[in-house]
Amino acid sequence: MTWTIADAPLDAHVPAGDPLTAWERRRAEYRLVSPANRRNLTVIVVGTGLAGAGAAAALGELGYRVECFTFHDAPRRAHSVAAQGGINAPRARKVDGDSVRRFVADAVKGGDFRGREADVVRLATESVRVIDHLQAIGAPFAREYGGQLATRSFGGVQVSRTYYTRGQTGQQLQVAASQALLRQVSRGTVRLHTRTEMLDLVVADGRAQGIVTRDLVTGAIGVHTGHAVVLATGGYGSVYFHSTLAVNSNATATWRAHRRGALFASPSFVQFHPTALPVSSPWQSKTTLMSESLRNDGRIWVPVAAGDERPPGEIPEAERDYYLERRYPAYGNLTPRDIASRAARDEIVAGRGVGPLRNSVYLDFRDAIARLGRAVIAERYGNLFAMYTDVTGEDPYVEPMRIAPGAHFTMGGLWSDYDQMTTVPGLFVGGEAGSNYHGANRLGANSLLSACVDGWFTLPFSVPNWLAPLNGTPTLAPDAPEAVAAVDAVRQRTAHLLENAGTRRPTWFHRRLGEILYAGCGVSRTEAGLRRALDEVRELGAEFWADVRVGGPGDRLNQELERAGRVADFLELAELMVLDALDRTESCGAHFREEYATDLGEARRDDARWANVSAWETTASGAHVRHTEPLAFDLVPLQVRDYR
Repeated sequence: MTWTIADAPLDAHVPAGDPLTAWERRRAEYRLVSPANRRNLTVIVVGTGLAGAGAAAALGELGYRVECFTFHDAPRRAHSVAAQGGINAPRARKVDGDSVRRFVADAVKGGDFRGREADVVRLATESVRVIDHLQAIGAPFAREYGGQLATRSFGGVQVSRTYYTRGQTGQQLQVAASQALLRQVSRGTVRLHTRTEMLDLVVADGRAQGIVTRDLVTGAIGVHTGHAVVLATGGYGSVYFHSTLAVNSNATATWRAHRRGALFASPSFVQFHPTALPVSSPWQSKTTLMSESLRNDGRIWVPVAAGDERPPGEIPEAERDYYLERRYPAYGNLTPRDIASRAARDEIVAGRGVGPLRNSVYLDFRDAIARLGRAVIAERYGNLFAMYTDVTGEDPYVEPMRIAPGAHFTMGGLWSDYDQMTTVPGLFVGGEAGSNYHGANRLGANSLLSACVDGWFTLPFSVPNWLAPLNGTPTLAPDAPEAVAAVDAVRQRTAHLLENAGTRRPTWFHRRLGEILYAGCGVSRTEAGLRRALDEVRELGAEFWADVRVGGPGDRLNQELERAGRVADFLELAELMVLDALDRTESCGAHFREEYATDLGEARRDDARWANVSAWETTASGAHVRHTEPLAFDLVPLQVRDYR
């Protein structure tokens, strides 16, 4: 159960000096590639969400050869489409005291001081341009009566900086980004590979030079080479089985890159969204996300008395506990997600949960409808209310919604430096696949922002800096020994899965893994629970390879085979998640160790020991080594988070 700790700290290559000007100065230092030479350089982009589509479209527009891969049948189906509530930018349109500095303070504090401050400054700085850019490529942001863009608030802030398109922000931004990408496809600068899954990374001469893929329709396994590789493949929240993510969301691309040398940072930092819909049936394959924006007007409560089975309309006001408003009067229902999720879990565990399975709390719009009218609420949240009714058969205009914490966003991901490059030279990361911005807890509406900043305004500068000295060099030959070895490894792994004479389908193992993680490495953790979870994950991993059964052949569409490979990677990742949570002997943000709590039940950090990022190496033998990136805060002094 032991792991080792590396001696030398990681260097993130953050420019010295004023953090507010670091990005401007770094960008001015980047090496350039002349327009005539860009067509000679090939960039591989994996993923077509906001980060991947943005990077591919921007690099294609600049004139580079881009090979873009997605396992979907079209780029607009990438999971960015599922985001609902909005995208942040401190443009101070409401004249409410917002600014870049306030954005940085909110995000760093919201992440409980476990993210890189300099990266957050870049996020805030570029966010101002992001909104204009997204408008320019077709995003239909909501507007006030006079035509000015409308904003609203999200959790963890006291200003109005969230731009939105009703409850369809992710969908509309993804449509706009996909159109920009397809424009480059039509121009011939980007070649799009649909229904193609990355299964390994090719590393040669100490740098990333390609990927191994499987055609999901024909089963063909092949290699694609380039001068740089960008991974924008999303997060790994679906490791919990029941999550707000799409069923096909997975960690295979990032995990395979990790096994080739890319450090994996903060894997235990997982956000549980407080407004997911509760699991209502054992056959359910996922949960459904309801936008955090609903907390602007909805009030969260539970019955005062445990076990109260009365319908909500029969519970009088005096017997309702609006526990977030009571415990956190300054922020109320808009407390950060980690705090809101823990509070909901506490109420449920105490026996005050509601619904048929007693596993949820109420999100009530009764007062907002009475104050504003049904028409206003319908205008703001109509599509979300319709979705809720479609899923549950209940009318939220008449009775409260029922919500519960659900595995959602992952703050952990591949570690990268200030230039978004991982510890494998030439391998870059963007969006939720990375780990730099959000620390131990992401503030709502910063996910779409971080994906857009990475895709449109960071990688198009930092990747050419890497490419400049490679001008004139050929891409790796497909028959190079390193490429052949990577292809052979994928074929052997695929054959092993297909030939294994087990009795259980991959989904059985995935469901069991989710149960282990929710119990031991979920909304809150304990040392005893984590040690138990570690043993159970390892036992389940051994059982998987002994007893998994994959039906069908490998030379055609076979979703069972796809699922088996992803579950195998989830099992390895889960072990590292639990190790990371066990190793970090403090509470911070979404990583809540019950042994490390304040007298008021809040997270108690240990800044003297843990003001750093844990970035993990997994050796060829499967051993784990923790590397450390020290964190410094120049703009936002270390402080105890207080949302009361």
